[in-house]
Order: sequence, then C-alpha cells, then structure tokens
Amino acid sequence: MRKLPDYELFDRDTQAIVYGNQQRAVQRMLDYDYLCRREKPSVAAVIDPTREGYMKVFFGAKEILIPIYRSIQDAVERHPNADVMVNFASYRSAYPTTKEALETDTIRTVAVIAEGVPERYERELAYLAKKKNKWIIGPATVGGLKAGAFKIGNTGGAIDNLKSLKLYRPGSAGLVTVSGGMVNEMFNILHQNSDGVYEGIAIGGDRYPGSTLVDHLLRYEKNPEIKFMVMLGEVGGTKEYEVVEALEKGLITKPLVAWVTGTCAKVFPGEVQFGHAGARAGAERESADAKNEALREAGAIVPNSFDEIGEKIKEVYLKLKKEGKIKEIKEIEPPVVPMDYDVALKRGLIRKPTNFICTISNDRGEELLYAGIPISKVIEDDIGIGGVIGLLWFKKLLPDYARKFIELVLMITADHGPCVSGAHNAIITARAGKDIIDSLVSGLLTIGPRFGGAISDAAKYFKDAYERGLKPEEFVNEMKAKGIYIPGIGHRVKSIHNPDKRVELLKKFAYKHFPGTDLLNYALEVEKITTAKRANLILNVDGCIGVLFVDLMKSCGLFTDKEIDEFINMGGLNALFVVGRSIGFIGHALDQKRQKARLYRHPYDDVLYLSPEEEKEYFGGGE
Repeated sequence: MRKLPDYELFDRDTQAIVYGNQQRAVQRMLDYDYLCRREKPSVAAVIDPTREGYMKVFFGAKEILIPIYRSIQDAVERHPNADVMVNFASYRSAYPTTKEALETDTIRTVAVIAEGVPERYERELAYLAKKKNKWIIGPATVGGLKAGAFKIGNTGGAIDNLKSLKLYRPGSAGLVTVSGGMVNEMFNILHQNSDGVYEGIAIGGDRYPGSTLVDHLLRYEKNPEIKFMVMLGEVGGTKEYEVVEALEKGLITKPLVAWVTGTCAKVFPGEVQFGHAGARAGAERESADAKNEALREAGAIVPNSFDEIGEKIKEVYLKLKKEGKIKEIKEIEPPVVPMDYDVALKRGLIRKPTNFICTISNDRGEELLYAGIPISKVIEDDIGIGGVIGLLWFKKLLPDYARKFIELVLMITADHGPCVSGAHNAIITARAGKDIIDSLVSGLLTIGPRFGGAISDAAKYFKDAYERGLKPEEFVNEMKAKGIYIPGIGHRVKSIHNPDKRVELLKKFAYKHFPGTDLLNYALEVEKITTAKRANLILNVDGCIGVLFVDLMKSCGLFTDKEIDEFINMGGLNALFVVGRSIGFIGHALDQKRQKARLYRHPYDDVLYLSPEEEKEYFGGGE
C-alpha cells in the first residue's frame, strides 16, 4: 500500500478502482485528471461482475483502454497501487463489495455512492474501517475531491464547472458537508470568497456514515496546507455535536465556518423529514437552530443564515491573508480538455464531412423511415414486401400491381429443387455442420451468368435491340454473329412442348395488369425464331422477368429511360433472383439441419476418373 500522511486521503498519484460499469463517471474522472495535468489516469481498473475486457475512454485527446475485471480480487491483485475504490454498486450489493474492499491489503479508502444501504450494515462497515485504519466516504455520497489531484466519480459535475471554479489547483479551504447536492454550491461559494478549496468531502446523508464530519475536520486540522475549514451540517442526528466537542477540547484550532441547514423546519406544524435519511429532528437537540447555537458557543464562526456563509468565509480568508498565513496563489492556465464529439456536434461547434450518403432510409428520429415514409404507415397501408422493395430499391411507392408483380417474382424464384448449383451448395455446406448464414452465402456465390444472373443481361439486350428497331430475326442473327448466346433464351429441361409453368404465370399476370407489354411481345417473337431451330430455346424465367420488369418500369410512368438503364446496368434486376432464391437456400439448409444429415461425400460411381494419358485421348493436348 502506498504511504500517505494520515491526514491525506488522495494525492496526484492516487489511482482508483471503479466498481460498476460507469463509463460516464470514469470519463469525468479522467477529464479532471487531464485538467489537473496529471501524468497518469486516476482510474486503474473497472469491475463489472458480468463481463471482462476493456473500457475505451479518453485521456485528453488520446484514446486509452482501462481493463475490466469480474471481481475485486482480480482487480486489486493486478493493480496493487490503486488504494481507492469508488463503489457504484447498488444498495443491495454495496455492503458485501465495500466489506471485501476494506479487507484487502491495498484499498485504503472506499467511496460508497449507493443510497438505501441498511443502517445495520452501515454501522458494521464504519466499525470495520476504523478497526483497520481505513476510510469510508458515504454511503449516499456524491464523493469528494482534492483540488488539482483527484476526483471521485461525478463530484463537481461537468468539466466546464470544474474549470470555472478553478478546481484544477488547490486552494486553502477544507470543506466537509453532509449533503452531496450542496458540494457544488459550496465549491462555488468558496471560489467567490476565497482562493478556493483544497479538499472537499461529502460524507453522505445517512444516519450512520462511514466517516463523520469531525473525522474529516480533524484531518484538515493536521494538514498544513489547509488554513481554514468550512462545514455544512444538516438537521437531524447528533454528529455536529462531535464537532462541538472537538472545538471545546481544543482539537480544532483552525478557523471553522459552520452552518447547519434545516432552520426552516421550525415553521412547519409537525416533524419534517427532509431528503436524507438522517435529516429528521427527533428532538430539540437535533434541530438546526440548536446545533448552530452550540457550534457558535464552542467557537465556530456561524452566520445568521446560509445566505451569509460566503461573507463569513471571505472575512476569515482576508484575515488569514493579512496575517500572512495564506499566500497568494499563482494562477495557472489549465489545459483545454477536448470536447466529446457528440457533445460538440449537438452544440453546433463542429462540422464534419460524412463518409456515407444514405437516401433510402433514416433511423435517427422517433420512427424508422423508408424513403421518407414512416414504418408505421408502411405497415398500416399494407404495401407488402413488394412495396418495401420499391421504396428501398427505387425510392418510389410503386402502384399496387407492380408491388404484387415483385412478390410474384420472389415466389416464383424462391426455389427450383435441390439439384441446381445454388441449392446444392447450400445443402453441402449445411451438411458440413456450418450455420444457416454460411450455407446461404455458399449458395448465393454460385449466382452468376450461368445461374440466375441472366435477368439483367436479358433486359439489357432485348431492350437495346427493341429500341434500335431491330426485327426479331435481325436481333437473333446479330447475337449469333457476335458469338453471344441470347440471355434469357434456352432451358435445359423445358421446351416449347413442355412449357415452364413459371413463365406462363408471369405472362398471364402481365397481360392482365400491366399497362403495356411491348418488350415481352418482342421477346416472344424472338422465341418463335429460336424455338424453330431447337425446341428448348424458349424464353426462360430469367428472360421473362427481365423483359417484364422493363415493361413495368416503362409503363407505370414513374421511371425515366435513364433510370431504367441505370438500374439494369447496376445489376439490380439480378437482385430479385438473389432475394427470391435466398428463401429456398435457407429452406434447404434448414431441411438438412432438421434431418441431422451427415457430411456429404460424392459417390465414386458418379465421377469419371481419367489418367493424364486418357485425358489427352479424350480432349487432345500434348506437344
């Protein structure tokens, strides 16, 4: 354990272990460190019983990692120099965690933030701390700070407040208060009427705090850097009488400005319970007036009201300064603590170029928007998955028939049995023990020019030929001369004599609902020519989807020719096949998982094994 004078709890090298995942409080402590020009962060570790790892925070402008441990034991073993624990545990676990910390060799001071700790436990902890010559601040405390050195949790508030009150450098006053809520106000009063605070502690408002007002005043009495003291007591209890006794015995000799709040209680008709558990006068002796009078008689400087406390502080400060007991403090300019990006952005202090532009959705407000339409309206209007695709792919609310056509395409393309390459891959991957996502991706990777990737090309080539005015026969001959198979024409199984039912369903829907089907009609004229040569050179499902989507975009009046070409060239039409077939790939993977199918191994009798010599005989080659 580091050795400090018995009257000092903290210095500029003090490090703490924070119990609880309190990133905001940790960041405030580190910002205060930086403001005070500390070389090392005051937080050595964080304890979170639910996880371990690192907390990412800033020390000035530099991002650092603070280790997170699951237990107090792990933290103290790895950070023996940390002699303070800031305990943010709930009132239920504040007792066991504080007790465990007190029983360690290295923790000297524990600040207990929780309210509602049972009084029996508070008394036991206070006894244990005194027995082991250790300190408890709290329970029910905001904490405290030593100016220019160390701050507990959220004491003093945000960085602007700490800076404006010059808490980055020590003053001459030792402050102790029952109320944590009054700490900032007292820091401000001391700043306005003296050179500021040296150390300020809020003992907490419970009836049995781990350390008392007099405990800290006696520390301040011994500290040569503290020239006068300020105490803020509270109605209820008798702890202020311990201060009276210390004054009467001459244990406190430095000037003490003291005030006990709650003098207004006498104007109420009955007994009043103030905010803190201990703030309740059960007898005349516990009233604020009685305590203030006792303090005054014992030699404390007691104002007539709280409003006068600043005047009394100023009188004491100027007197001590005149006597030469307080020397002028050389003011220093504190470093600028960088502002958090989110805070600066909210205040409009910075601007930053974005890395992405999103025009299809917005999740920043109260409700998710698809292309500017609230998700609640998307659901209420029942636009379906076809409508959602219209919003997210085209940023347009498509007419009802267009939405239904998209859904028809998804249903038709959802699956085509286990033997096509994509489904086969998904099945093999699932049987290899991989998860659904891996199985899906394995199937999707086969989609391309030979499987499912012909939709965009079919739309592109048929549209181009039609718009150039080529007759169907001229188009077929041109593609033959270029050595290009016509995308969307041909099927391995289906033929003019065995039509593809999926194509029939698409054509039937289009003829019934589309305003125009010019490109479909053109493609069917091309089909007459190709099937005259071979019966299976039909307009297949990819080709039918491609030409019909062009007809849809052209006839619905929502797209320009440029937008249509752009969508085709981006490969957007193939995405329809991807979305639809993903449903089938997932289905096949789940099917195999349910069957608990084992690793697939291809049968030997389905492989033609060739030696290099036989390969040459079959395929040619050699020198």
